Amino acid sequence: MANKKILLIEDDPFLVDIYSKKLRQAGFEVVCADAGKKALELFAKDVFDLVLLDLVMPNIDGWKILSEIKKPSVQSETKVIIFSNLGQKIEVERGLQMGADKYLIKANYTPSEVVEEVRKLITNNQ
Repeated sequence: MANKKILLIEDDPFLVDIYSKKLRQAGFEVVCADAGKKALELFAKDVFDLVLLDLVMPNIDGWKILSEIKKPSVQSETKVIIFSNLGQKIEVERGLQMGADKYLIKANYTPSEVVEEVRKLITNNQ
């Protein structure tokens, strides 16, 4: 199986460091974006198996990124996990209605558990 490619969209350098290392250790190829504009540019240029998306981002927020990613296109099949501290029921429902495959609240998951959720989502949908 070829390495699965993940786009990690997160603006906290500490979290980028932790999650990119954990995902790489698990055998994934990881590309990181620390701002919404950069995330959309990367997404337009490359094909990703999964996007790990924070909602609170500089210049273009995660909701706008999600709506762009989920527009009908070549990559509209890309899996999306929202990974945010916004944990209100209404936000979770909105994210799932907009096409996210999963919504993880940062405070409820360890880095290893996040990697496991990513693995489950990518490998169950071959």
